[in-house]
Amino acid sequence: MQPLLQHLRALPPYQRLSSDLAARKPISGLGLPRSARLPILAALHANVTQPILFITDRADHALAMFDELGFWVKSPRFLFAEPNPLFYEEAAWGVTTRRERLQTLTVLSSYHLPFTPKPETPPIIVASVRSLMTRTLPRRDFLKACKKLSVNQTSQPDALMREWARIGYQRVNTVLEPGQFSGRGGILDVWAPTELNPVRLDFFGDEIETIRSFDPATQRTLEKRESVLITPSREFLADTTDTETQLSEFHIPLLHQQPASLLDYLPLQTLVLVDDISLIEAMANEVEEQAVKFRQESIKEGTLAESFPVPYVPWSELFDELHEKPFIELGHSTSEERLEIEGSEDSLSACFGHDERFGGRLKPFIDYLAPIVDGGERVFIVSRQAQRLRELWFEHYPTSEHPNLEFTEASLSEGFTLNPQLPIIDPQSRIHLITDSEVFGWERPQPRTRQRQTADTPESLYADLQVGDYVVHVDHGIGRFAGLIQRQLDGHEREYLTVEYERGDILYVPVHQADRLTRYVGADGGKPTLDNLGGQAWAETKSRVKEAVQKVAEDLLDLYARRQVVEGFSFSPDTAWQKELEDSFPYVETEDQKRAIVDIKRDMERARPMDRLLCGDVGYGKTEVALRAAFKAVMSGRQVAVLVPTTVLAQQHFETFSQRLAAFPVKVEMLSRFRTPREQTEILHQLSVGEVDIIIGTHRLISSDVVFKDLGLVVIDEEQRFGVTHKEHLKKLRTEVDVLTLTATPIPRTLYMALTGVRDISNLNTPPEERLPIITHVGPYSPRLVRQAILREIERGGQIFFVHNRVQTIDAMKAHLEKLVPEARVDIGHGQMHEAQLSAVMRRFTNAEIDILLSTTIIESGLDIPNANTLIVDRADTFGLAQLYQLRGRVGRGAMRAYAYFFRHNKMSPTQEGQQRLEVIAENTQLGAGYSIAMRDLEIRGAGELLGTRQHGFIQSVGFHLYTRMLADAVRRLRRIASDVLKVESGKLDAAFSTFNLPLSIPVNVDLPLAVGIPAHYISDQDLRLRLYRRIADLRDETELDALGSEFRDRFGRLPEMVQNLFYQMRVKLRAEKNGLSSVGWESGQILLKYPQPTDGSEAKRLPDLPNGVRGGRGQYWVTLSKEEVWTAKLLDVLSQLNGASN
Repeated sequence: MQPLLQHLRALPPYQRLSSDLAARKPISGLGLPRSARLPILAALHANVTQPILFITDRADHALAMFDELGFWVKSPRFLFAEPNPLFYEEAAWGVTTRRERLQTLTVLSSYHLPFTPKPETPPIIVASVRSLMTRTLPRRDFLKACKKLSVNQTSQPDALMREWARIGYQRVNTVLEPGQFSGRGGILDVWAPTELNPVRLDFFGDEIETIRSFDPATQRTLEKRESVLITPSREFLADTTDTETQLSEFHIPLLHQQPASLLDYLPLQTLVLVDDISLIEAMANEVEEQAVKFRQESIKEGTLAESFPVPYVPWSELFDELHEKPFIELGHSTSEERLEIEGSEDSLSACFGHDERFGGRLKPFIDYLAPIVDGGERVFIVSRQAQRLRELWFEHYPTSEHPNLEFTEASLSEGFTLNPQLPIIDPQSRIHLITDSEVFGWERPQPRTRQRQTADTPESLYADLQVGDYVVHVDHGIGRFAGLIQRQLDGHEREYLTVEYERGDILYVPVHQADRLTRYVGADGGKPTLDNLGGQAWAETKSRVKEAVQKVAEDLLDLYARRQVVEGFSFSPDTAWQKELEDSFPYVETEDQKRAIVDIKRDMERARPMDRLLCGDVGYGKTEVALRAAFKAVMSGRQVAVLVPTTVLAQQHFETFSQRLAAFPVKVEMLSRFRTPREQTEILHQLSVGEVDIIIGTHRLISSDVVFKDLGLVVIDEEQRFGVTHKEHLKKLRTEVDVLTLTATPIPRTLYMALTGVRDISNLNTPPEERLPIITHVGPYSPRLVRQAILREIERGGQIFFVHNRVQTIDAMKAHLEKLVPEARVDIGHGQMHEAQLSAVMRRFTNAEIDILLSTTIIESGLDIPNANTLIVDRADTFGLAQLYQLRGRVGRGAMRAYAYFFRHNKMSPTQEGQQRLEVIAENTQLGAGYSIAMRDLEIRGAGELLGTRQHGFIQSVGFHLYTRMLADAVRRLRRIASDVLKVESGKLDAAFSTFNLPLSIPVNVDLPLAVGIPAHYISDQDLRLRLYRRIADLRDETELDALGSEFRDRFGRLPEMVQNLFYQMRVKLRAEKNGLSSVGWESGQILLKYPQPTDGSEAKRLPDLPNGVRGGRGQYWVTLSKEEVWTAKLLDVLSQLNGASN
């Protein structure tokens, strides 16, 4: 957009403004239209050598401006985020808020620190008025706390860690987030909030030998560094001697008595631009009034001390300070003064006008463009559908590229025309900037906060096991995990996992067999019965489950085979329009989404009906995947039916599909009770003659009067919410057309793996870019908290869902809310309302004409309103866990941090189950928590849906993990036998099932005279050691083992002898497994290699002697050792030579 900005800078009113600025003259308001403010900011940025601070009224406006500014300038820009808690509310700030604020303070501090270079290009900082008012760490304290660390510098590791704790860093075992540090001997890991990745300092004594940045997910080195700047990790400095008080940003006024704000960090000649002074002042006054009122209420309730200092700098003080710097208002509040001086005809604002608006009518739009560009005027079209609009232009005007017309793929909120007010000599000085707003009537997609995704350590998969948990040992049954224990055996130190069984029996599991243990997850959350160690009951249980698993595997394979032979429609490959639709998606697809889309398209292009299950947590982008599949079907001339469980969701999908497909000749319709009978009749007629391409509706779509001309794809959202009759109808559909089923019920990873190859499943496990975890509160109903939550949301321009699930008393609740928060606009929505009335309420809520939607659980499924970011649920203890989880998924979809309040009755005690459900929802607030919650509730339901509820008892008896492991084993064996699915014969199946009496996998016991384990001085945290043991025991080949050894050296330093022995033991185990051995032991100074006993009870055959001193015996080998031989090396050689010599 540089040509456009050059035109701007050439305008005489702009040049006058620029010279006034250079001469430091006072400048009154410019009175610019909103669409012109960011281009003017970008133009000014090229003229100044100091930072620019841009101030707006609200946090959502600040975020939108910050996001859109990225189109106009490529230089560094920073969002000085607004903390979520209200002033005087004791709550910590979010990780993203902290990080964004500290990044801003750090870049500004480079103008004051002697040892850091100033930015090459001055930064632009965007802030809301409340973020500016919020007190921060005084500049002097911040600068003193900044420390540059370099290679070869001398620093005591202990002293550094004490200092990091003082400046707000949190000590952890593994660094995964900014603001954390860890220490392991001579290695320190630390992640400064301003750094893209954490760094690892390797010390030799007190000297820093190396500094390396590393990837938090793999914990492996990325690159070497010469130095790193460690800045404060919070906006306060703590006294590390006081360990009692849990400090947060709430305590800033107590810890730092001198009030400080962002303005204290700005260099002297920083240019200050304000959006609209009157709006900013009104917001500042509202914030201060609320703060004073909240302070009085809190003092009265005894939750705040009367002497508590003011946690903000009043706007009046900030405003005085701002006027000491170059200052321009872009809006209208003071623009009259400028008009009096310059005259309205000669002002900068008079140069801007508006183009026509076309509301999606594309032919009139193209016709409007032609005379403009032919007349020599410049037109810049910025659209998410730029490619499609370019094509339309060439369809009508198939000449070469027009020099005056430029298409750019991007998104802006609004366009403008630039009309110089002097007599126009050159028509090229007239410019049109046209956006989606003018062409389609679309609003710019709401930006999402720039949330960096929290990394998981490589061993995070093994974090599910805690001391006291029930566990299942493949060979010994259900016990209780009692932790790690170190024992001496024949003078060698070793570490074991201990499991307690019935009657107090203890099983010591060697660390190399940690993979034999899994956490017990039952089918109903109840406590299992402990097994007797050495009893027969466990073997019998396993045998029963094996038979059941055999039947499930057989059914799955049979269904899969039958589906392979049905003839279906083969959809054509992607068209150019398909690419344009996908390119216009305003967010970044996750890797999971991309994979699912590829799988679905591949299924659709095959000549057999697709039947794919798409699982994804609430809000993980299932709708977008379905939309792309639907569009693909339409491009092949087929119709699509989208079946949803509720009327409200049908309306939502209808609006989403209509907006996303507006640029294409695709007709989308909706069939639900929001349509009148007359409208329904008309839609049914259009559907039958093929005029409707995509129909979205509730179970009304399954009615007998619904006839399609050429149905190609059915998308079913949340199938489990339809009745038995509907499900039977859907089952029949599956053999006729392509079916894509969407569900938020998570399918466990283990089950997903087990079913690979016999059931088509796509899993969306990764949250979309920039989604934030939801802050969840659970407790008795509190009017004060409700008022506080509503005010916070309204103050930042958001909306609230209030769920009250009793229609009889919903009007009384409305009266209560209106009395409690008179500032808010409240309306009611529930399923018993008249269709038109409910539809109108939902539309008003979507258009932000209502602040609080007081509703029943009608909002539970799939509703997507990014501006609604607070959820309040009354009597939450009466809801099921899946329901609570779905409800919470309604918020946290937009730019702001979301809050969910689950209240129980403040006098009546909840049931034990109700309380448990609330605890689970409160504990699992992380993204993708559905997968954690699932292990308590949802996964079992998901397993039931996939496998049938009759499996419930079997899952209960051996635990979920072992059940899925056995199922995977069964499926694998069956597929190996029946490699060509279409030729499965019963004889072959019988042969496959005859192998089911073999053990799940043969455990190899390695017992050698070595001290084995991870010493506490190497890795002190017992939980981390346990996870690493389980990870090591799970390795399946030596390449993985070598990679893990290299990772250990990178993360934890040089391997101690015990750890080297552990890796050696694992290498022996892997080679022994490969050769079918059951044990490798030490007896009378010789190594004994044993094979398992024959399963038919016969005597093991005698094995022949082998070269190199290996003597054969019955089912075993003896390895004799000479004095000069190193037995460890010889054992590995022998295991390599065996290569099935026993066969």
